[in-house]
Amino acid sequence: MQEFLEKFAITTKVNVVWGEMDALGHVNNVSYFRYFETARIDFLTQTGLLSVLSEPTHSPVLRDTYAQYKRPVTFPDTLYIGSYITDIKEDRFTMRYEAFSESQQAVCTTGYANVVMFNMKTGKKSPIPENMLAILKQYEMDDNQ
Repeated sequence: MQEFLEKFAITTKVNVVWGEMDALGHVNNVSYFRYFETARIDFLTQTGLLSVLSEPTHSPVLRDTYAQYKRPVTFPDTLYIGSYITDIKEDRFTMRYEAFSESQQAVCTTGYANVVMFNMKTGKKSPIPENMLAILKQYEMDDNQ
């Protein structure tokens, strides 16, 4: 687990709760998107991006999100979500996630969200603001690491 935690600058601890399990006795697939959302907001908070985004003009909007389930997770367990950035373009970037199961000592789920910057006043895509771009680049990792 230590190797997993050292891989990421930002990790988010998430406790699996009983109500997230489905009729088949493992965590329901939709729960992982909530875990990733929690990790995304934690990433924004820990990096200072949340305060940068307090300007109401520009907002990151999810274009799509994806999860790949590698191992079923059951209650009780604690997941550690490692978050990082890839594929930074002029108006978009990708946030990637790896979920590590404490009880299994293995990565159980991976995923990503493609995020597009949106100008709330014009209703159109916009370039990533320079102050935000500088922070994103600090957390950019090669996808093959």
